[in-house]
Amino acid sequence: MLDAISHALRLDDTERVHLYRLAGTNPPQLTSRGAAPREASRLQPVVDGWLPAPAFVVDQYWNVLAANSNAQSLLGVPSPGQNYLTAFFTDPSARVRFPDWEDMAARLVGQFRVQGARFPGDAHFDLLAQELCCVDEAFAGLWARHETCSTARARVRVRVTGQKRVRYEHLTLSLLENSDLRLMLYMPLLHVQEAGLDLVAS
Repeated sequence: MLDAISHALRLDDTERVHLYRLAGTNPPQLTSRGAAPREASRLQPVVDGWLPAPAFVVDQYWNVLAANSNAQSLLGVPSPGQNYLTAFFTDPSARVRFPDWEDMAARLVGQFRVQGARFPGDAHFDLLAQELCCVDEAFAGLWARHETCSTARARVRVRVTGQKRVRYEHLTLSLLENSDLRLMLYMPLLHVQEAGLDLVAS
């Protein structure tokens, strides 16, 4: 009956879960619905509007749907249609670009595990994890630890050139229209002192 009411009222996943909890019943398992082409096309102006700071959007599998130019040039975010996790773990430049690569890697794997747990019937999460385990030992080691990470906020250091590094506050936001999609926003932290150098994020 609750499911019929949900369909009749055209409730989204968040509203449907809330309805079930109000009725004192466990909500049904979520189903991943991805991003419709029209929905994905509306995301590029959003991330471009965040310039000059980096911003990008990924789906539930961490496929990039939209990325602004500084997300690609400063953070190494791949082009739309490619997978962010695959790029992060297989591109050797990522380990140079991020001084705290090990910490970031652990956080990303933990977030991916949490995301996959939301869709226990979706085999694509396991398939992607298996592929990454085969191509990168670091991912395989982290995946075997079964650690989770649900933080939506973190500090990220990025090496720009030589000794110059910039620091960002990284926020992960779910989109209300489609909670499977996550908007990654990077806010520069100004006048960061590191290793005796005065650094200004630009």
